[in-house]
Amino acid sequence: MRNFSPAKKRVDVSPGESVRIIRELQGLSQTQLSELCGIPQTTISSIENGRVNLGVERAKVLAIALRCHPAVLVFPGWEIPHKSAA
Repeated sequence: MRNFSPAKKRVDVSPGESVRIIRELQGLSQTQLSELCGIPQTTISSIENGRVNLGVERAKVLAIALRCHPAVLVFPGWEIPHKSAA
């Protein structure tokens, strides 16, 4: 583990973009995701396009439907600074 080097960050991703990426990777349309989570398709579109904030409660509901952790959606670009264990 001492030779660990973190992956290089290639692009910045917003919470809405992370929803879209994960949804598309799972082969779901916005309508299908809407049916799985109960959030209207128009709201999902607005989240993905940055017109509506994702919010923690919506992130929890979407995370269950997308089978991922809510933090993946809410904090897509978050990095933990590497600290040495002294």
